[in-house]
Amino acid sequence: MEKLLEVKNLETSFKTSAGEVHAVRGVSFDLEKGEALGIVGESGCGKSVTMMSIMRLLADNGRLAGGEIFFNGKDISNVKESEMETIRGNDIGMIFQDPMTSLNPVYTIGDQLMEPLLKHRKISKAEARKEAINMLGLVGIPSPEKRMKQYPHEFSGGMRQRAMIAMSLICAPKLIIADEPTTALDVTIQAQILDLMKDLKQKLDTAIILITHDLGVVADVCTKINVMYGGIIVETGTTEDIFYRGKHPYTWGLLRSVPNPKEDVKEKLIPIEGQPPDLLNPPVGCPFAARCDYAMKVCLQKQPPLFEVGEKHHTACWLCHEDAPKVESPIRRMK
Repeated sequence: MEKLLEVKNLETSFKTSAGEVHAVRGVSFDLEKGEALGIVGESGCGKSVTMMSIMRLLADNGRLAGGEIFFNGKDISNVKESEMETIRGNDIGMIFQDPMTSLNPVYTIGDQLMEPLLKHRKISKAEARKEAINMLGLVGIPSPEKRMKQYPHEFSGGMRQRAMIAMSLICAPKLIIADEPTTALDVTIQAQILDLMKDLKQKLDTAIILITHDLGVVADVCTKINVMYGGIIVETGTTEDIFYRGKHPYTWGLLRSVPNPKEDVKEKLIPIEGQPPDLLNPPVGCPFAARCDYAMKVCLQKQPPLFEVGEKHHTACWLCHEDAPKVESPIRRMK
């Protein structure tokens, strides 16, 4: 398979009045064409900043402090903003967490859908209108011709999110980045949006990166998962690897904090005690050591490498070292 996206040793930091926040610290991963990757972790772990770094949409006080970002074989980490504008929307689409703040309240849904087509594809207004109507229909919005004339406030939350998905797909991008796309929606609408994304991925062969704090959300959509904590990837593998053969105590913590629908007897959910690390002064060792029940002396002194624990399954935990004590996973997941 051909690599669509390759991120190598990405580092992103933000200057603040208190000092420099090291939000992303040496993140590496790749994505093949048509593949679906989930990036999971608590708020503040660096998952959204990683994606904003790829899109080059960092706040004014943010900067790419190191690393390379290859998209379609080209390093886009330092291309001019004008070139990045061509890539955004055209080759890479983004679905944001809150559609109400992403959609412009003073323009109709139709105008906002047609804008990227007119900008990137240089087609006539009539053709752009026709494509926009088709796309609204594709994402399940009824009476698309009528809806084209309406404003964001006339749409429900679920409909606004569908409109955002339509906008991100309108130029047939090779990659869609979805940042917590279902957070503000109720459970029924959330399931519909995830089914829609899965369906569109199959129909259009678009690669997807789904960012979320909820492992349950990625289970059905993604084929592989990166678990992030403290600005680094602590575990990476297939969805089955993470759910059934997870090796990192943080992964175990995430799994124990969400219900397993396949269990007959529902076990009590166990939250992860403590607070994430202060990235103004990142820990020298494993970022999870202060909250980990299995932390050893070495965990506080040295950051673990990514140990290979299976085919395409890697874990940054000293418990995976051959000399470490053997610890049984507390997760009992039935397939």
